[in-house]
Amino acid sequence: MSTYFDKSKKAWRWKFDRLIDGVQVRRTKLLPRDWSPAQVDAFDAKATAETYAELAGVAPQKAPQSPSIDEAIALYLADKKHLKSYKSTAEHLGAIAWAYVGKTFADLPAIAREVIEAGVEDDYAPATVKQRLAWLKAACRWGWKTYEMGDHNPAEKMVLPEVHNERHVYIDRGEMLRMARACKHHGTRVAIRAGFYSGWRLGELYALHVDKRHKLLVLPDSKNGDRRAIPFPPKLATIVRKGLLPLTINRSTLQADRRDARKAVGLEHVTFHDLRHSAASEMVNHGVELPVVGEVLGHKDPRSTKRYAHLTAHSLGKALETIGTAEKRTRTPPEPEKTKDAAAS
Repeated sequence: MSTYFDKSKKAWRWKFDRLIDGVQVRRTKLLPRDWSPAQVDAFDAKATAETYAELAGVAPQKAPQSPSIDEAIALYLADKKHLKSYKSTAEHLGAIAWAYVGKTFADLPAIAREVIEAGVEDDYAPATVKQRLAWLKAACRWGWKTYEMGDHNPAEKMVLPEVHNERHVYIDRGEMLRMARACKHHGTRVAIRAGFYSGWRLGELYALHVDKRHKLLVLPDSKNGDRRAIPFPPKLATIVRKGLLPLTINRSTLQADRRDARKAVGLEHVTFHDLRHSAASEMVNHGVELPVVGEVLGHKDPRSTKRYAHLTAHSLGKALETIGTAEKRTRTPPEPEKTKDAAAS
């Protein structure tokens, strides 16, 4: 048997190491981790026989085949099932399966170009296209590094799109209410109000739970992995009291309803995430310090909150006006002089 268990890789490895006609021939291949002993034995018998036949000249020596992308993705997803991002990763890879199914690592640069072009035609956000290609790149690199698929980094020639998607779209309370009132479904109206008054993401409004005892909205597991909690926003008191949070409306229904409402009130450019930016804008414009804004929004890195720093320009201008300004002093009027008669008395 030409296989052994590679402890460092936690998988079976096939190895061919023979002296043939005075020449040492060595070949090796790491096998998938989930293979059964029967699959390992079958591969061993087939690969060893094919290698002997090739070296003896019975079979023509084939040029090395580029590894299969399908196989790399299958291995990657099998190894990543424990991750929190597993479902999202599988969905992103599934969305571009049309571009890579049946193709090999050698096709990756062309696949990247196809996906980028399709993203433009189908009006996908550049960040979405980049995220999908990033998962494809990660899966193929995983196959190369972990399972020794190929002899070099398969993604080295992949070009990912540049993303300049930092948005500065803010709406005020009046615009938010116009959009909410144009919605057909009550659940969509609740979502828009909750997004604006809490600054929380749409997914977080589905995942939170209400701690009525301490009057908190709690997110047990946030995007950055930490527990988050904020007091009930006063403007959401009625919504919370009626038990309308967390959201229960079907997400696709909400998105369709919201799209129609945006169009009806001339706010088609406003995304749900812009409600989060608008919440930050409202807080900053009312004098809330950036670190506190970051706490409300759940920013782990202060740099994420810095995007709202420009909103403090007015306050900074007022502060700068005080530099070099003479302090105003209140003059104390002199005491009246005492008359001689008054002094004599």
